[in-house]
Amino acid sequence: MSAAPAISATRLAAFSIAVGIAVLGIKFAAWGLTGSVALLSDALESVVNVGAAVAALFAIRLSQRPADENHPYGHHKAEYLSAGLEGALIVLAAVLILREAFHGFMNPRIMDAPWLGLAVNALAGAINAVWALVLIRFGRRHRSPALAADGRHLAADTVTTVGVLAGLSLSVVTGWAILDPILAGAVACNVIWSGWTLIRDSVGGLMDAAPPQDEVMRIREAIARNATGAIEAHDLRARHAGRRTFVDFHLVVPEDMNVADAHEICDRIERGVRKEVGEALISIHVEPEHKAKHHGALASDPAAILIDGHEALRTYH
Repeated sequence: MSAAPAISATRLAAFSIAVGIAVLGIKFAAWGLTGSVALLSDALESVVNVGAAVAALFAIRLSQRPADENHPYGHHKAEYLSAGLEGALIVLAAVLILREAFHGFMNPRIMDAPWLGLAVNALAGAINAVWALVLIRFGRRHRSPALAADGRHLAADTVTTVGVLAGLSLSVVTGWAILDPILAGAVACNVIWSGWTLIRDSVGGLMDAAPPQDEVMRIREAIARNATGAIEAHDLRARHAGRRTFVDFHLVVPEDMNVADAHEICDRIERGVRKEVGEALISIHVEPEHKAKHHGALASDPAAILIDGHEALRTYH
């Protein structure tokens, strides 16, 4: 279960905007010193970083609103919309970068003040690297798709910066001005891949993709550990919506078990599942003994936990 964050996701997202603006200013300063097309491309990607940070802040605030009449399951999926928007903005930035690369390729030029400009750009890359690590760790630990997407984008931006710096250093040493626009084109290709990855992941969240297999296994095992007194659990389903995990399944109990005892088993299972996955909405459909699909097994036996009618814990699918 995730521990309570020392700093809120909202504050972290707001600070990301400030970091993005600072990095953007530094990268444009590096471009101004050198006139490099590749450094301009790196700076254009940082424009997207700022826009994405603003979108992430908005999405996180929206996702934290409590459930209401129109959204009875909450607003958690808003973060997936932010991640998808960020992916689209990244692809747009790649188009702009390709345009600059084309013009630079047609008219290559030697950079002005190259070493100072590269040093300034390296500073921006270092800031991005540190902040990307912070966002990715927080986003994964507290299951924030918007912050995790922002962190992965900054990490890709950092890799881009390192590649640009290495290539431009080679360009300065060799005098091959054509390397500058070629590197800008390589930046665009990397940016397109980064944007596609974010769009793919956000669509998966919006389409209720299942959690990772290891998390599903932990849910199954938590049910098995806490289902003493029941006969069987089957038709388990799970999905993510931002920080919240949705879990539902059928629990088979003896014909003569009273409502209070069945309810106690359900409460025990819910506590066990939340201990494993954190914030969760769990729906358990209690059924009588003749509804069992795996006769002769107890729910406390992991092999009795069925997923969509199959022996999931025994066969792992």
